[in-house]
Amino acid sequence: MINASLIKSTSAASVTLEAANALIQAVKTAAAEIGFEVSVAVTDAGGHLKAFQRTDSTPFLAAEVAVDKAWTSASFGYPTHVWNDYLGDPKVAPLAQHPRLMAVGGGYPILLDGKLIGGLGISGGSYEQDQQAAEAALKALGFELPA
Repeated sequence: MINASLIKSTSAASVTLEAANALIQAVKTAAAEIGFEVSVAVTDAGGHLKAFQRTDSTPFLAAEVAVDKAWTSASFGYPTHVWNDYLGDPKVAPLAQHPRLMAVGGGYPILLDGKLIGGLGISGGSYEQDQQAAEAALKALGFELPA
């Protein structure tokens, strides 16, 4: 017997390209005020790259790190800086071997109305500077910061 009331799909909210580009501009503004060059990546909720920019003087490694920070933050909806504590748990520690996992500050989930709609990754400054620029950009555009 087939269950006619079986739910077969869900709607997945996603950050828009317009919002992704606005986040990039807000991050670049914050990074300039803080005093560092930056790579910025925005992914959709599935961790797929939506938008990216790297300022001219940012080291090339920062580009990959920014993308992986955005991917990591979108993966479970946690900021990347909290992963250090999680990886201290022996039951979670094997995830440290995942090649894309970035357990360093500068990645934040993009949350709207309590829903994960993407990931933001910033690299180029210290982890504190990356975090500060991410928080400033998310706040400036009215996105929620994780609790």
